[in-house]
Amino acid sequence: MFSEDSLVVYPTQGVGKIERIDHKDIGGAVCDFYIVRVRANNITLMVPVHNATSVGLRALVGEPEARRILDDLQADIDRSVFIGQNWNRRFREYSERLKSPDLSVVAEVLRELLLIGRAKELSFGERRLLEQAMNLVCGEISEALDLPAEELKDRLLSLYAFVPLEEEGQPA
Repeated sequence: MFSEDSLVVYPTQGVGKIERIDHKDIGGAVCDFYIVRVRANNITLMVPVHNATSVGLRALVGEPEARRILDDLQADIDRSVFIGQNWNRRFREYSERLKSPDLSVVAEVLRELLLIGRAKELSFGERRLLEQAMNLVCGEISEALDLPAEELKDRLLSLYAFVPLEEEGQPA
């Protein structure tokens, strides 16, 4: 399915490169493993070839999909998001959604956390989730569109930055 030097995405870890395919003898059976080096944190993963897709290993999104997701994130930034549930329930829900192999699901978590951050201060756990979602989304989109990841992060953070009413030209 994948070959050496392929760029792949592993859920919750982000973009990685397949360094090699190893063959290991485990209990008398020979198993093949993708050896994936994650770019963001330089850790190495061993992913069994036979169930790589079932654990979420996938190819990077293509340029059109990356552009669509980025355009969606940059549009409708004034949308409101429901924050009525407590932060603990929201944290669990977002943590589960960040495990999705679908980048658009992770991007929606990022959008919601950025919108919540405009309305109120995020808890420590929410800030950690925001950072994780930002790294996952920007890491993959930057690879797909050949853009610097830090530039993407800065652009999104400035788009969603809180703007007090008096700075918008309206009285507070």
